Amino acid sequence: MKKKCLECGTEIMGRIDKKFCNDYCRNAYNNKVNKDSKNLMRNINNRLRKNYRILDSFKLNDGKTKTTRTRLLDKGFDFDFITNLYTTKKGTTYYFVYDLGYLPLDNDYYMIVKRE
Repeated sequence: MKKKCLECGTEIMGRIDKKFCNDYCRNAYNNKVNKDSKNLMRNINNRLRKNYRILDSFKLNDGKTKTTRTRLLDKGFDFDFITNLYTTKKGTTYYFVYDLGYLPLDNDYYMIVKRE
């Protein structure tokens, strides 16, 4: 019995464990299989990248600076997308996007910090 390519259905020549006739068919098949999850991951990563760029756009003095919630929102920051949380011994919670983070302060102010 001859094996057929999983993507295009043509007869496969070569090794007995081959599943695809060429790289194009292999890539096309795997792109179809992973399409939904890749779009979700791509959208999340784009959102995280944008948040990181926004935090990185602020000039830091001694690894920190202050800004307002309005300035962050005006630049397009989305507070729902972070990579991790850090809680200090005192119970203060920092929200991080990779190595840049923010700490909510009083009166809609935020302190932006960089983890060393």
